[in-house]
Amino acid sequence: MADAVIVAALVLVAVCATVAVAVRDPVRQALVLAVLGVVLAVLFTAVQAPDVALSQLAVGGALAPLLLLLSVRKVKRRKGRER
Repeated sequence: MADAVIVAALVLVAVCATVAVAVRDPVRQALVLAVLGVVLAVLFTAVQAPDVALSQLAVGGALAPLLLLLSVRKVKRRKGRER
């Protein structure tokens, strides 16, 4: 059972990472990166690393995508002022 969860999580990690690279819109990339962070947290939990999973969930699943979204928003605002 545990091996099936690990394999499924690895497949989801590969799919999410590929989608994150393929998507061109920065907002969608941030959302895909948030999903990737959550899937990585599940993978770390499956391989018995709950401390790493909690860190990944906080940083990769919430903080990094939030900072990316805020940066994109600020850049779009500045671009609008220049025109």
